[in-house]
Amino acid sequence: MTDSLPGKICDFLIKNNLVTEEDLNKSREICKEQGGSLGDVLVKMNALSREDLLTAMSEGLGFAPLDLSRFNIDEGVIKLIPQKICQRHQVLPVSRIGNILTVAMVDPMNISALDDIKAITKMEVVQVVVDQDNMREAISKYFERSANEEISEIMGDIRTSQMEMVTESDEDVSSSELLRSAEEAPVVKLTNLILSRAVKDGASDILIEPMDKTARVRYRIDGVLRENMEPPKKLHRAIVSRLKVMSNLNIAERRLPQDGRFKIRIENRRVDFRVSVIPSSMGEKIALRILDKAQATLDVDKLGFSEDGKKKLIRASSKPHGMILVCGPTGCGKTTTLYSIMNYIDSPELNLVTVEDPVEYELKGVNQVSVKEDMGLTFAACLRSILRQDPDIILVGEIRDLETVDTAIKSALTGHLVLSTLHTNTASGSIVRLVNMGVEPFLISSSVELVAAQALLRRLCPDCKEAYTPAKEIADRYKLFDESGGIAKIYKPKGCKNCGDTGYQGREGIIECLELTPTIKELIFRRAEELEIERTAKKEGMSTLRQNGIAKVLKGITSLEEVLRVTMEDRG
Repeated sequence: MTDSLPGKICDFLIKNNLVTEEDLNKSREICKEQGGSLGDVLVKMNALSREDLLTAMSEGLGFAPLDLSRFNIDEGVIKLIPQKICQRHQVLPVSRIGNILTVAMVDPMNISALDDIKAITKMEVVQVVVDQDNMREAISKYFERSANEEISEIMGDIRTSQMEMVTESDEDVSSSELLRSAEEAPVVKLTNLILSRAVKDGASDILIEPMDKTARVRYRIDGVLRENMEPPKKLHRAIVSRLKVMSNLNIAERRLPQDGRFKIRIENRRVDFRVSVIPSSMGEKIALRILDKAQATLDVDKLGFSEDGKKKLIRASSKPHGMILVCGPTGCGKTTTLYSIMNYIDSPELNLVTVEDPVEYELKGVNQVSVKEDMGLTFAACLRSILRQDPDIILVGEIRDLETVDTAIKSALTGHLVLSTLHTNTASGSIVRLVNMGVEPFLISSSVELVAAQALLRRLCPDCKEAYTPAKEIADRYKLFDESGGIAKIYKPKGCKNCGDTGYQGREGIIECLELTPTIKELIFRRAEELEIERTAKKEGMSTLRQNGIAKVLKGITSLEEVLRVTMEDRG
């Protein structure tokens, strides 16, 4: 689809109550800021399903819909349109009868695509409309080769070129030689392949690790690491050097850790990469965090939280001052939640400032400061300076030490709303952590409004999930009952081509929210243990992460195994 949907389709969507005017206007703003198609944005906002979008395209424009997964297109027909044209315009030839060519198109009104197809084939073109995901899968099926095939081709390029690879034993290699190998076309091509495949597969992280005889490339998809490819060991250092060049790091330094970042454009969208390099016994290991704005969901309503958890977050964020803490392990979406809160409360009347290490996503209308500890610009130092900038709301990326938390709490006590994160696994555990860091209990009771712990659960693939009835002892233990009191039917993963044979596709959050009621404040004041705080909070209505996870199991969103993997058993 193009960057905007034709007026007929928008009218169809509104007329049939498939989207609201508010959602349509909001998606247009996102398209202006981040690029992409209006239809894609509506789907990512969960304002519209893929099926409804396809129906609107079909009904609104009068083109027949098609499911490419049910067709086996003849190779001779596929070759009528070059791969580059198919990928650029998201089109695919389906069948040919005489001089008439039927072409599947994501945007059948794309005049540029039609002109290109007619010029290349010299045929009359009949358009049919297909879903974008369906088109991507079909193009991948008919055109894309496996990673190993592409690596083999790249290795062939290396053998036929005059390129000399640096081996791991060459400790005295000059920086000029490393730079030369990093800028050779085959290495650039392989590095780009690693990055583009990660973005296409929806990975959040890339790990490039030196092994004994090969280099290993793994992607973290939906929170789980998957092996993707194993380039030859002799390419490892050149790949590392290439990524260092892209990140403006010192390619000659191989004994100390380094951190950097870079931006590239993949599939017409800008993607940021955060890079960390550390030395290991077999060579340097690189970890890349992918910050894809097109995939980011900065909307409290779209995070997947329960209605109760969402209401508590909104209630706390609506207060004029105080502190909101979001805790959880690395990669559980804490920063996304804080960004979503900032996005929710942002207005021209408020001065919003963030202190982050580093800034992950640029927020419109928000002043964002990146920590530079090597220059003395720490969280605490930034925070002290920000307080002289007349802020209303402050986001502190992470509380790491007593100095930072002390300044943050004093900010919350002097009329500011402070949002921050903490590395603990439970909401009640955050209170105990603050006390152990040296914060006086009365300061916690006076400043903290809400502590939220969150986790991310993998969603079951809707195309292959299987229903089953759990055993009675399992149902009794985890309270898997339906509204009538009988054992509920739940789902388990199976695996298909749409989910990469994992049984899961995408993730969404669960949250437990600990509000500091008078009873909880009394427990904090007398330095009660974590378990006592948690038991009291549950009596007062707090739903734990495990309870929220089980609720999603009963709704068929995720599996029991996934909830048990991600959450701890409730205590007491």
